[in-house]
Amino acid sequence: MIKNLKSRELRKQRIRVYGTKERPRLSPFRSNKHIYAQLIDDQRGITLVSCSDLELKKLDKKLTKTEIAKEVGIALAKKAETKKIKAIVFDRNGYRFHGRIKALADGARAGGLKF
Repeated sequence: MIKNLKSRELRKQRIRVYGTKERPRLSPFRSNKHIYAQLIDDQRGITLVSCSDLELKKLDKKLTKTEIAKEVGIALAKKAETKKIKAIVFDRNGYRFHGRIKALADGARAGGLKF
C-alpha cells in the first residue's frame, strides 16, 4: 500500500496542471467512502470553491458512490456559478480518469463548467 501511495504522489507531481483566477484548477480527492473537490487559484494559493458528499445531506442512501460523485460535480458547478467561474482546468490528482473521478468531471460539465 505504501508503494501505491508513493507512486500516486510521483504521478501527481508529474501531471500537475496549475490554475489561475480566470481558470482555476479542479482538484478531486477520493477516499474509500467519500469524495471531495475544490477549485484552486494556484497563483494566490487559495481555494475558491469546495464541495463534498458530506455537504449533500439530501442524497438518497440508495445511490452508488459513482452517482454521488456526479452529484458533487453538479453541486460544485452551481457554487462556482455564484462566484462567476465558468472555465476551469481539470487536475485528476494522480487518479486514473475513470469511475468516480470521471463521474465528478461529467457532473461538473453538466452543471455548466467548461474545461
